Amino acid sequence: MTDPALSVLGREIDAFVGALAQVSALGWERPTRCDPWRVRDVVGHVIVVLSRVPDMVAAPAPERAVTTAAGYYRADGRFSDDTNDERVRTAQRRAADPDAATLVRDLANIGRTVVEVCREEPVDRVVRTRHGDAMLLSDFLTTRLVEVALHGLDVADALPHEPWLTPAATEHLLRLLFGSQWRVAVKATGDPITLLRKATGREPVTADDRRALDHLGLRPLTLG
Repeated sequence: MTDPALSVLGREIDAFVGALAQVSALGWERPTRCDPWRVRDVVGHVIVVLSRVPDMVAAPAPERAVTTAAGYYRADGRFSDDTNDERVRTAQRRAADPDAATLVRDLANIGRTVVEVCREEPVDRVVRTRHGDAMLLSDFLTTRLVEVALHGLDVADALPHEPWLTPAATEHLLRLLFGSQWRVAVKATGDPITLLRKATGREPVTADDRRALDHLGLRPLTLG
């Protein structure tokens, strides 16, 4: 597979790993906007969501895709209170190792594994998610980029640290959120990172902001 989502995802994981290598012991325990997760728990969640990819690729392929990357983030049982509670607990268990260096290594290792196994797949490969969605692998990799990139912003803001979001990831996410009008959206707001924060609920949105985002064609994602 040579889909852009895979190469962008690989580079974004590398940027995340590089930034985490500089985090102090106290930084790993800082609270994030993803309450009740600390920085370490957010990283644990990212490791968990990436670790599902190799198993999905190893499983039989569904006949056809029925969900897109944007459709994956729809408001249904996958974001119910029970599912969210389990998501929180799973991340906290994954992040429980007191040695933060282990989490950095684990993120780097699973990132390499995801790129290696997906690279061998055909461009039209379909996979089934844990929620039962049949999706093109390329679309599912876009959802993994959403997780890595946006949670990278959550960690950067919690530390605080300048965001390490790569330009390619920024463009990929803005295309997902605004389609072909993503450049218009950036020009209208002036700052792509602020636009991403507002479009994904990571920065306060005024009534005027909401009208502007709607006018620019925002495809809102349910993100828990």
